[in-house]
Amino acid sequence: MLQNESDTFDIGGELTVHRLGFGAMRVTGEDIIGEPDDVENAERVLQTAVGLGVDFIDTADSYGPGVSERLIRDALAPYPDDLVVATKGGLLRNRDGDWLPHGDPDYLRNAHLCSLDRLGVDSIDLYQFHRPDPDVDFEESVTALAELKDEGVIGHVGLSNVSVEQLETARDIVDVATVQNQFNLTDREDDDVLAACEDYDIGFIPWYPLAAGDLGAKADVLDSVAANHDATEYQVMLAWLLQRSPVTLPIPGTSSVEHLKQNVAASHLELTDDEMARLDE
Repeated sequence: MLQNESDTFDIGGELTVHRLGFGAMRVTGEDIIGEPDDVENAERVLQTAVGLGVDFIDTADSYGPGVSERLIRDALAPYPDDLVVATKGGLLRNRDGDWLPHGDPDYLRNAHLCSLDRLGVDSIDLYQFHRPDPDVDFEESVTALAELKDEGVIGHVGLSNVSVEQLETARDIVDVATVQNQFNLTDREDDDVLAACEDYDIGFIPWYPLAAGDLGAKADVLDSVAANHDATEYQVMLAWLLQRSPVTLPIPGTSSVEHLKQNVAASHLELTDDEMARLDE
């Protein structure tokens, strides 16, 4: 089970979640396209996550496309009162596997409606703009989500794959509850975005938290620290993210119940100051 101590964060100042969530991208088919080979297993993973105390699930309309959101509804609805389900819009996925930004305001409004239907809700707890579209004015895209928030069909607005400058621009339009950028032990290019989120008490959701197993130059120190705790290298990577900042909300995803349990167990792993320093080098 997840820890119940101070390992929580208030998204938007009001949605209290355990800081270790679940990313529902991998419950879809191969290459994140179509239905999974074993739908019952995918639903079991989602149900097990909630049973282990996970109360923050992140997905997107482009995962499948649409498949992840439907599986979440089939597996978990009616949703527990304390479960926060976040999704994203603004990134298309075609059958060739390409990810295509699409930030047109009208498109975002329609995408939001489709997500409401697939998730089976009247309002989405946290709706995130998946990726800025270079062909659409960023302010117009964010304004569309701000208007949906004003209408009460979005609880909180989040951003994804943004710079500090874009975050500042968006904050002039709407209260930004979260930012979801690529970040992990071996890739910290967005340290400045994380620092800005700390300044504003904005949740920082690091996607790709386990670097798909690519440990790079950190392999040796990870192996050493993991051995000290009788843990896996990936559990250490998650523990590092949780201790790196009080605003981080890691969302490791998996299609395996066994791996899910290992990920959740990482919330109990406490690294020493020396171990954090070695990992930070």
